Amino acid sequence: MIGNIHAVIFDLDGTLVDSMWIWKQIDIDYLGKRGIALPDDLQKTIEGMSFTETAQYFKDRFRLKDTIDEIKEEWMDMTKGFYENKIVLKAGVYDFLMDLKNRGIKLGIGTSNAKELAQGVLQKNNIIDFFDIIRTSCEVEKGKPEPDIFLKVAEDLGVHPDKCLVFEDTYAGVLAAKRAGMKVFAIADETSFAYKEDISSLADQYLEGFEDIA
Repeated sequence: MIGNIHAVIFDLDGTLVDSMWIWKQIDIDYLGKRGIALPDDLQKTIEGMSFTETAQYFKDRFRLKDTIDEIKEEWMDMTKGFYENKIVLKAGVYDFLMDLKNRGIKLGIGTSNAKELAQGVLQKNNIIDFFDIIRTSCEVEKGKPEPDIFLKVAEDLGVHPDKCLVFEDTYAGVLAAKRAGMKVFAIADETSFAYKEDISSLADQYLEGFEDIA
């Protein structure tokens, strides 16, 4: 599976941790407080956007009076407890990370989430020390499906993109990795099952879970 790979880069939500379910509920609750029903197309539309890009999209689409920072701060307040106490690793993640580290493979994270939430959930699940670098899409020019975040992580790790393997769960994430010139394995997640065919056709492999990695 690893072959001539020098670095493995992971998405976070829906890939390493089982957390995508919380974001739809956050959107329902956040918009509901403002008397707005959740649009059917919202989750797919914002897929892969950075935290800041998503806040800007909400502000523009729903004509919110809140500033971008106020929107992000409210989301942080709504989700921090979940990330620190209730979000858990997907099955097989810890053992897989340990195996990669023992092989001397460099490890990084490229996430669309906020860094504070990412670091909190990694710390809580005792895997933060596995990673050489953690980057968020807010730290690059454009979020997924653009390749910026994965290229930045590869640069930080000092590894050429064609020597990197990415693990992702969404179509936008898989597309971002392919655009970065990287090999990409898709990990199944309940929230992206509807797009399984599209994801599997683009990824180098589609896996039901980390236990399926040979």
